[in-house]
Amino acid sequence: MMECCATADSSPPCSGCRSQIIIPARLASTRLPRKLLLRETGKTVLQHTYEAAGRATKPAGVCVAADHEEIADEVRRFGGRVFMTDPAAASGTDRIAEIARRMPDVEIVVNVQGDEPEIAGAAIDLAIQLLEDYPQAVMSTLATPIRSREKLDEPSCVKVVFDDQRRALYFSRSPIPHARQWDEALLSDDPPHFYQHVGLYAYRREFLLQLAEMPRADLEKLENLEQLRVLAAGFAILVGTVDEPTIGIDTEKDYRAFVRRTLNC
Repeated sequence: MMECCATADSSPPCSGCRSQIIIPARLASTRLPRKLLLRETGKTVLQHTYEAAGRATKPAGVCVAADHEEIADEVRRFGGRVFMTDPAAASGTDRIAEIARRMPDVEIVVNVQGDEPEIAGAAIDLAIQLLEDYPQAVMSTLATPIRSREKLDEPSCVKVVFDDQRRALYFSRSPIPHARQWDEALLSDDPPHFYQHVGLYAYRREFLLQLAEMPRADLEKLENLEQLRVLAAGFAILVGTVDEPTIGIDTEKDYRAFVRRTLNC
């Protein structure tokens, strides 16, 4: 029986395992225009994310997959590594696959979103560790317990359920699992019943290239969740658990809260 570890460690990568973080970065953003270039803290959101990702101990390096010269110029300004990608790329997955094709020696590719300035290095290491420990797995991601009914019912909070071997069974915007008889105590039970998906992914490079060529699945179209393409195609996604969710920046309110947290440190 396969049992996946649920915590990260700081051990060096296993012999022969090479991993790379790729941050897909778009200039345009719907809810908060040009959010990756906001810099009220003295650094742009993108620089914060790049530096946070760099605290992971397992990856061989970090780079940005940019869709615009302004993004590329910003990465060069703070001394980061950047590659230009097709501005018409359909998704962040397509963008990182474009870069992964240029990295034949990399075995594991980690997708860290550019608007995750507080991503924990240990979370990245955990996603990589899962693939290092279980060579038969092609993809890993993370989840964190849900402890409020509001979050459980919120469609923007993606939920995940997984089996005893930590293989994802389903991802949904709906509350899953659905409690036939609701009791508020369910939210405080240990082990937890409900998990929020954390949008960080690690892929075997060859699988990532395959994923970018797969057609969208019906479930993916219904829920607008790309990871359902993987499950619908019959592949397993391993799920590691972390205590706290990563706080991404999607709105002006999110950014204001991030600035307060950063400047109050």
